[in-house]
Amino acid sequence: MAAKKHPIFDTATTLGKLVLFLGVSTICGVLVAGLMVPAAALASTTTTSSITLFDELPDEMNVGTPAQSSKILASDGSLLATFYDQNRTEVPLEEISPFMKDAIVAVEDARYYEHGGIDTRGLMRAVSSMVQGGGRQGASTITQQFVNNVIIQTYAADGEYDKIKLGADKGVGEKVREIKLAIAIEKKYSKDEILQGYLNWVLYANGNFGIESAAYSYFGIHAKDLNLQQSALLAGVVNSPQIYDPIANPENSLTRRNLVLDHMLDQGMIDAKQHKDAVAAKIDLKLQPQRNGCTSAVRAEYFCEYVSNLFVNDVAYGKTEEDRLKLLLQGGLTIKTTLDPKLQDAAQSQMANFTPMDNNPDKVGQAIVSVQPKTGKILAMAQNTKMAPPEGQWKTDYNFAVDRLDAKGNSLGGSGGFDVGSTIKPFTFAEWLNSGHRTDDTVNASVRRYPQSRPWTNSCGSTGGFYDSSDPQVAEDLQNADGPDGIYYRTYTARQGLALSLNTATMATAAQLDICNIQKMMTATGIHQGEDVTQPYNVSSISALLGSGAVAPLTMANAFATFASGGIYCAPIALLSVTNAKGDKLPVPGANCKQTVKPEVAAGVNMALQQVLAPGGSGYAIPLQYPAGAKTGTTNDSQHTWTTGFTRGVATSSWVGSPELKDQSINGKLIAGQRIPYVDGSTYAGKAWQGYMNQIAGNYDVGAFDPPPASIVYPPAPPPVVEKPKPGQSQNDSDQKSDDKGQQNNGNNKDNNKDNNKDNNKDKKD
Repeated sequence: MAAKKHPIFDTATTLGKLVLFLGVSTICGVLVAGLMVPAAALASTTTTSSITLFDELPDEMNVGTPAQSSKILASDGSLLATFYDQNRTEVPLEEISPFMKDAIVAVEDARYYEHGGIDTRGLMRAVSSMVQGGGRQGASTITQQFVNNVIIQTYAADGEYDKIKLGADKGVGEKVREIKLAIAIEKKYSKDEILQGYLNWVLYANGNFGIESAAYSYFGIHAKDLNLQQSALLAGVVNSPQIYDPIANPENSLTRRNLVLDHMLDQGMIDAKQHKDAVAAKIDLKLQPQRNGCTSAVRAEYFCEYVSNLFVNDVAYGKTEEDRLKLLLQGGLTIKTTLDPKLQDAAQSQMANFTPMDNNPDKVGQAIVSVQPKTGKILAMAQNTKMAPPEGQWKTDYNFAVDRLDAKGNSLGGSGGFDVGSTIKPFTFAEWLNSGHRTDDTVNASVRRYPQSRPWTNSCGSTGGFYDSSDPQVAEDLQNADGPDGIYYRTYTARQGLALSLNTATMATAAQLDICNIQKMMTATGIHQGEDVTQPYNVSSISALLGSGAVAPLTMANAFATFASGGIYCAPIALLSVTNAKGDKLPVPGANCKQTVKPEVAAGVNMALQQVLAPGGSGYAIPLQYPAGAKTGTTNDSQHTWTTGFTRGVATSSWVGSPELKDQSINGKLIAGQRIPYVDGSTYAGKAWQGYMNQIAGNYDVGAFDPPPASIVYPPAPPPVVEKPKPGQSQNDSDQKSDDKGQQNNGNNKDNNKDNNKDNNKDKKD
């Protein structure tokens, strides 16, 4: 129930108006000596006891910095996205058009440079009009309005909306306090400083706070470039942003603009010709889209979301998540990222070739993410969906490229990774080399049966699983992609086994290794579980070595970047710098690069992965025009298909699969305008990787890879057989000659080219 007004003080009555008039007049009388002159003169005047008493009123207002928009930028400085509670970019007075400064003074406070914060002439006129039965008249100076804007917007920024009082809601106490604060502001700041603050704080309708935001939003220009009629239009809006909104009420806005021009003419700020031309001009808005948050990002909206999550999750930017979010939305931050717009656009364009957003009825997911070796910089992060797509188009908030949570359990907005298929095989090969074997040591890839009774060595855990068609629990033995009667079940070098992506070759190498060390090799390159980054890749089942574990594409790209860099692991980074509104640099996480894989091991892996793309390799159909290595991957029934590979300068993971129903096959789904019965790593993920890498790799290092030392490639030569020479025979005639090249080229036999485009991951998952 509303409180009952006291009849004497009810300003609707004549007596009430008179009492209010006398009260205000008393205030004005006490202050008149100081208020009729600027603050500088007031400071040098001997104050009366009444003024001294008034000066003792609280003036606890702290102007500070207004809430400002934060910007996320690409590595070249181009805008990715803007974040704000109040859309504002603060600019100094010298970067505001002189027309704008004159226009706002002309219409809001003609005696601005003459008074000390309160215009007593206007105040008395307003009170007199009210007492005589006239309507309310504005009596607030620019300084008072500035005070009022600071109070209101500070409360709003802090979420204290219940403390905000507007217009008629204000009592005499609030008005007196506002007067006091206006005088205090005039003592503390110069007229130009107050005018600058006012132009930067005030609302110009449609969520545009401050003149820079308004100039760009309505005309696509900076505040310094506003012409006369544009300035007059915006100066007119501030009186009542809803009524004079140039978008919603253009006729009201035009009338108000011309009134401002009249005031400018009357006050000698413009001449008659300028006035005539400006009045005749059309409003001519050039509206710019309102961009707030990642859903309206210029590009790379999922990368933007990843960056914002990194920021809000980091205690370096505030004690609580609420503090960090407030800083992002109000702190006027400039967040420069690692994203390369050229690579991002090239990656995004690949989606249209395979899974276009407007023609993807089967909801096939696609993602491409790139990392720079030796720096950890994330260069591109693209996927074939939008957070806020047109009606009827597939929508998802999930970022296909990243983990679900960070190490502290905070959301990263990711899908949590996908089964990686044969792209995991290089890490078993890397441990093969790390443990003292050579690339061209032979392995028996004809072994297909691994019974349940067979023990697997795992010094830091346990590993189980078996392939045994004689066991009623298992339907078949271990297979390669060409089936049980194919030609790939024989002896190969370990390097050939990887290049051909033979499951039996990978398992034959793993059988001779400590599975714990394979897991450690994965961890050394940054591989972890996509659902729980604190946990290493799960090798409790032997099928994990063939790709039955879920890893995020960003993690895979970065792990391969470790090989490309010669064994130097760098944590993936997205932030280059964070600067606040004052220009102070805030801390950003570093890549913490370090040698985690022996250079000779990395070189051996690189040599084998280059052979993958060569004739006879499993990725022979997707070579690059530059020196490159890669590995394709396909899970059982083609739920997830991959190609992850690199040049010296860029490592990229390309994934095509089922992101929502992760066990759903993409065989027969509409991709690239067709439906085919079998999809593997080379079919679409590989073609997208190839097209993208050929387009962008030249922007970075495309030099040749360092070859591995011979000691890590060739098996040692057998010891010579020394026989006693026969009578008349020289010693040299009986020396045994050995070929230290071993079986280096055996993988290129003609019969090994059958179905090499298939990725051989027919593993059985326990």
